[in-house]
Amino acid sequence: MAEIGKVVLDKGWQAARSTEIELTGVQLTTTHPPSAPPTSPWMEAVVPGTVLATLVKNKLVPDPFYGLENEAILDIADSGREHYTFWFFTTFECDLSNNQHTDLNFRAINYSAEVYLNGHKEILPKGMFRRHSIDVTSILHHDGPNLLAVLVHPPDHPGRIPPEGGQGGDHEIGKDVAAQYVEGWDWIAPIRDRNTGIWDEVSISVTGPVKIVDPHLVSSFFDNYKRVYLHTTTDLVNNSALVAECSLNIQVATELQGNIYSVERLQTQNLSIPAGAHVQYTFPELFFYKPNLWWPNGMGKQSLYNVEITIDVKGFGESDLWSQHFGFRKIESYIDGATGGRLFKVNGEPIFIRGGNWILSDGLLRLSKKRYQADIKFHADMNFNMLRCWGGGLAERPDFYGYCDIYGILVWQEFWITGDVDGRGVPVSNPDGPLDHELFLLCARDTIKLLRNHPSLALWVGGNEQVPPADINSALKTYLKLHPYFENLSSNGIPKKETSPLFKDPSQYLDGTRVYVQGSMWDGFADGNGDFTDGPYEIQNPEDFFKEDFYKYGFNPEVGSVGMPVAATIRATMPPEGWEIPLFIKLPNGYVKEVANPIWIYHKYIPYSKPEQNVQDQILLYEIPKDLDDFCLKAQLVNYIQYRALLEGWTSRMWSKYTGVLIWKTQNPWTGLRGQFYDHLHDQTAGFYGCRSAAEPIHVQLNLATYYIEVVNTTSKELSNVAIEASIWNLDGICPYHKVSETLTIPSKRTVPIFEMKYPKSENAKPVYFLLLKLYNISDYGILSRNFYWLHLPGGDYKLLEPYRKKKIPLKITSQALIRGSTYEVQMHVENTSKKPDLRSLIDKNVFTKSTNFGDYDTSSSELPSVTQKKHKMSLFRMIQRNFSKELNNLKVTNINGNEDGVAFFLHFSVHASEKDQKEGEDTRILPVHYSDNYFSLVPGEEMPITISFEVPPGISPRVTLHGWNYQGGHTVTEF
Repeated sequence: MAEIGKVVLDKGWQAARSTEIELTGVQLTTTHPPSAPPTSPWMEAVVPGTVLATLVKNKLVPDPFYGLENEAILDIADSGREHYTFWFFTTFECDLSNNQHTDLNFRAINYSAEVYLNGHKEILPKGMFRRHSIDVTSILHHDGPNLLAVLVHPPDHPGRIPPEGGQGGDHEIGKDVAAQYVEGWDWIAPIRDRNTGIWDEVSISVTGPVKIVDPHLVSSFFDNYKRVYLHTTTDLVNNSALVAECSLNIQVATELQGNIYSVERLQTQNLSIPAGAHVQYTFPELFFYKPNLWWPNGMGKQSLYNVEITIDVKGFGESDLWSQHFGFRKIESYIDGATGGRLFKVNGEPIFIRGGNWILSDGLLRLSKKRYQADIKFHADMNFNMLRCWGGGLAERPDFYGYCDIYGILVWQEFWITGDVDGRGVPVSNPDGPLDHELFLLCARDTIKLLRNHPSLALWVGGNEQVPPADINSALKTYLKLHPYFENLSSNGIPKKETSPLFKDPSQYLDGTRVYVQGSMWDGFADGNGDFTDGPYEIQNPEDFFKEDFYKYGFNPEVGSVGMPVAATIRATMPPEGWEIPLFIKLPNGYVKEVANPIWIYHKYIPYSKPEQNVQDQILLYEIPKDLDDFCLKAQLVNYIQYRALLEGWTSRMWSKYTGVLIWKTQNPWTGLRGQFYDHLHDQTAGFYGCRSAAEPIHVQLNLATYYIEVVNTTSKELSNVAIEASIWNLDGICPYHKVSETLTIPSKRTVPIFEMKYPKSENAKPVYFLLLKLYNISDYGILSRNFYWLHLPGGDYKLLEPYRKKKIPLKITSQALIRGSTYEVQMHVENTSKKPDLRSLIDKNVFTKSTNFGDYDTSSSELPSVTQKKHKMSLFRMIQRNFSKELNNLKVTNINGNEDGVAFFLHFSVHASEKDQKEGEDTRILPVHYSDNYFSLVPGEEMPITISFEVPPGISPRVTLHGWNYQGGHTVTEF
């Protein structure tokens, strides 16, 4: 008897090009299966993944993300669709008992497929964003392997790439319901197979006579969020030929620790389901008093309950099980009357949106829980609270949303429409969207059902810079019509009366809980009318972000800039001819134009100058770079300043002018060179830490236009009994300016200017200087926010920092490691031991205060739940063992000697394989790594705690190195 639940089929897959296989699907799954291990033309397949991912894995094509190798791969427009039509094959076992049933499930295939199981054929219809489920009960082998072969066909209209490239190539891909970025964009090269493949989870699910299908969970709140109801509706399918007498159960539990749950509510309902029937059942609502609420990152904890639905059939026992992590929260959205921007409320609290645009994790769709977790945690680490899933990319996967639930990232999900492919562009594209509108709507309905239970999902949007065709737009409005309870805000945010209990249960809607907006520049975004009023997308003068006329509208859905990675990434992703830095050509107007090498241009490099907009090259402000390492280091200085200024500029006018901003974009699904805070290898740029600083829920900042010190309080509580310490440091290690403010009170959700920085106007102001700001609690000197600037006088530059690199500033670094298996957590304590002037400061140790008002995700419980297996209680012994099975390394102290006083500038850690493990020319970095801070600076006498966490590949010993402006070449500070 097979166990009730789901088994994921993600191992043992083989693949072969269809034109190289003379056998039929029936023969492959009966008399002539591929041999194991695979022999030519069969190869090991990447599932989930794509044809191109499989070819790259088997080294049959070069890595399309390396250098110009993508140009050496045959494009589907030239090869024909047959070249990327592939067989995928695997086997599995499933021993059913009487009255058990099995479905074969494909969560997504691009674009259509023929499925053969044990000689039986099934056609999977077209559409990249739809689930397929096949009842295979009658054709399973119960006493041996089941042979599964899938012939996957590419999109019907893969298109051709014009010589000049363009947004979405020739736009033919828009005729299909598929991802549109695959024909190339201004941030990515074309994907040669157009993402053909089994690109999401394949599974078999075993049930008894009755199965549970697509439950819908909705929470409603009354009495100021004290009285909460859980509404649940589910479809039930009776696969048997008899009436099923059922006991339907719903259980809501909270996780106490590990896999130990406390049951909050349990309800059982008895019902009869006719033979062969598909019915919908709505549970009586479950009442909760003051449950723990789910909050976005920066507003509170991401409390999640485990909702489990089971069905028992008389004479059989447990027939099916479904579970989902669920957060009690209410999202509201309307156009703000004061700013004209779209405003979001969560649990009645306005949230100032600071987030980014998301394309997808990997351009070859090598998607995994592990990669998704790193991606989403990175965004939470940056203090972001929203991601926009852009319309030319994916309907993101449940794993993506699962981690957004855990880390508190709101998600704006677009459907598969873009302005470039669905209405404009060169050549002008078809405004009528895909050829098959009903297919589009089928995929939309299925996507809504797939994602609707996630608390992180905040908004549905029709398309990117385009409204869907009228019939599709009208249908989406109908599908996503709000239940009356969720219409309790009028357009200006004034509460309406509470909903009558006579209304239909909200869980019976397709969604009913989230606003639908027809396009990314409509209805409170950009100018609200669809005109091109987002952007800009290039380098800016940092002070411009703070100016009144920089951006006119309340919510900017896209504003972008540079994104150069570190030098190690360039060397890892490009041949030596790609290591040449740009030429700097001075123009007649005195500004500089960058001319990059062809490989950088291919990888969509965006310059650090904008002569036509009077923006000097921001890298040259630090002196002409000598080589790749110098260029990339100076680029990180610019990245940090650029993105910190962008977010601080928006936050400076929080609620008075702006309701939010989304940066274009946060990451690259390939080895691109623009608009990213971490590269495709998962190494962060310094812009990551500029954002992390600027987006703190409580933040102290310098307004670069007015030179006023400002305090930002985005939390729901007043900030009282705090003060600001401001100190100026020159390149000689002297502090000519030190000021401590009076005791301050900062209202909730306000940005308040405190005092003007007068130093730049003083007679003895230095051309280049450092500014250190600290906001702290007066009661215990706990640091709420620390912000460090390097500045030059108006009209100047940073060239004096170049000789400053030769200054040897002494450091003391203490490290201690907690090791659990392959996971390391290293506590670093860094101290600038050069002599500090007597400032009578008590906050040099930087003891940071963690406010209870904002984000507190727990990384120890950040694994996604299984939705098909019951949670078993962990024994007390195992729980103790889990919590204490950590090896504590001895304390290690490293001194970096120096005999000069001054600021230890732009320090950054990295983690590498030990020297004995590294091979010549190989990238030694261990990635991803999570740092509590990086690219930081320390004034004389100042100390900083840094936490570093990472996972080490098998057989590798890690070491942590320190680099910095004054510390060239890197110093190994601890080795394991």
